[in-house]
Amino acid sequence: MSPLTDHLSKESSEADSSYEKRTREYLNSYQKKYHYDSVFLVSASSKRYYNFNGLDRTLNQHNPEDQWYYDVLKSKNEYTLKVDNDEVRGADNKITVFINCKIQDRSGKVIGVVGVGMRVDSLKKMFQKYEKESGLEACFVDNEGVIQVSTAYTGYEKTDWFQITGDEDHRKEILGWKNEKSDLNMWISQSGDSSGKSFISTRYIPELSWHLIIEQKTGRLIDDMKQEIYRSGFMIAVIILAVLFIITSVIKNFNKQLTHLMNEKQTLFKNVTEQLYENIYELNISKNCPAGKSTERYFEGLGAGDLPYDQGLRVIAEKQIKEEFREGYINTFTPENVLREYGKGNYHLQYDFMISEDGSQYFWMRIDAYTFLSSEDNCIHMFTYRKNIDEEKRRDLQMTKMAETDEMTGFHTRKATERCIEKLLSENQGSKYAFLIFDIDNFKQANDQFGHVFGDMAIKEFTAVIRGHFRESDILGRIGGDEFAAFIPAEEIKAVETKAGEIAADLDRTFTDGVSSWKMSVSIGISIAPQDGTDFVTLYKNADAALYQTKKRGKNGYTIFRR
Repeated sequence: MSPLTDHLSKESSEADSSYEKRTREYLNSYQKKYHYDSVFLVSASSKRYYNFNGLDRTLNQHNPEDQWYYDVLKSKNEYTLKVDNDEVRGADNKITVFINCKIQDRSGKVIGVVGVGMRVDSLKKMFQKYEKESGLEACFVDNEGVIQVSTAYTGYEKTDWFQITGDEDHRKEILGWKNEKSDLNMWISQSGDSSGKSFISTRYIPELSWHLIIEQKTGRLIDDMKQEIYRSGFMIAVIILAVLFIITSVIKNFNKQLTHLMNEKQTLFKNVTEQLYENIYELNISKNCPAGKSTERYFEGLGAGDLPYDQGLRVIAEKQIKEEFREGYINTFTPENVLREYGKGNYHLQYDFMISEDGSQYFWMRIDAYTFLSSEDNCIHMFTYRKNIDEEKRRDLQMTKMAETDEMTGFHTRKATERCIEKLLSENQGSKYAFLIFDIDNFKQANDQFGHVFGDMAIKEFTAVIRGHFRESDILGRIGGDEFAAFIPAEEIKAVETKAGEIAADLDRTFTDGVSSWKMSVSIGISIAPQDGTDFVTLYKNADAALYQTKKRGKNGYTIFRR
């Protein structure tokens, strides 16, 4: 049993003052011995947060500022580190690199969390020293490209290295380099100067999940460049050794069980998300009203300033949101649903919809909503973050449409045809529809005699003729190589027969590619919903039976299914 495990197991049996004194002395001695800027210990049983000055506070699961601790308990990683501000009393919120680990008893149960922190200023000074001596620029970036440590930035500012250098072209290549035993070297456009070049040397550090990037700008002779590259290798080794020394010392002293610490304040979360979202609003769900001046102004601007939140929600939906998305929008963010989801432990709600600012031009918007218990008024609050996803959504819809469309004919694929028909039948139960199957007569003969290119051209003309007999809203699908289907409203059976006859007559023609000619015709089978079936499979089966009768009579015509 380790000293910390033994120490934590005695918390409940010792007097509070005695235990706190012994904990403080232990953490204080460790802080002085290794010169860490922060050393802390959290007991899983009492939720008490101790540091080298004594008991700092008791953690509360409902306090957003203490959520980091519960995230640590859920984490599967052995250890992680994070650049964050130190919020312990007397720490002045200085930016610090935190390294933390779980403490487990012999059964593997987590009984506490322990961690240390080093001021980013110390690492910055190391970077400044080597940059001054070598003329190189260096920084650590995470797997998203955000600078974690450099002479000018920390992970606290969320600054993207690829954005400030203007080198988006190499983002995937640099962040995708995971070889910890060798460097990735390349030339890129020089930072802030498109006319120059920079030599980049980068290495992945798995212990940190960070990338160390060394940049040598041009402007010196080639010999000097080579000399500086050698120095960059030395600098990489020194920095890696320094960082690994910190990690190794923590691993050895805390049983090699490090994990993530993140004490995120509500204000910091808002500042970060403002970089990603267009608008952020706050609602008091418990009191059914807007919270904050900006939210109140937003409601007033849409004529809902004097209304409760739930009524204002409907006003906004009527004025801005496309009709088919209104009910979904209201049902998602109504106070009753928000409180119901919060009670289930779901603190995140999301809804995609189309919105208009002028009443005519609609675009796709996504709302991410996060609920929490506010310690200021003991009410459930909700932050809503709006983000324009129009380009992303339209691209996804286009890809979906392409995947569901037969490339040669422009008809739906078989799966898409089945899905569309099932949806229409489900939404309009009892309504009459006609299911028509079209089969090209003797098509194998055309392929065998004149080749597949001729056959493909025949199919294109065949389907173009069929399309000319239907409306844009009718469902047209390719359900086999030379077999096609249509699904249309059919209030009058006589009208369906007339249309089938017109199509058969129109397709009774000679097809030519300018060289060869072939006699084209069509056999059609028809089933009627709901009398012949209320689902795709049944309707298809009966229409296919009718098609067989057309073929049996000599082809080039149509048959309506009869039981």
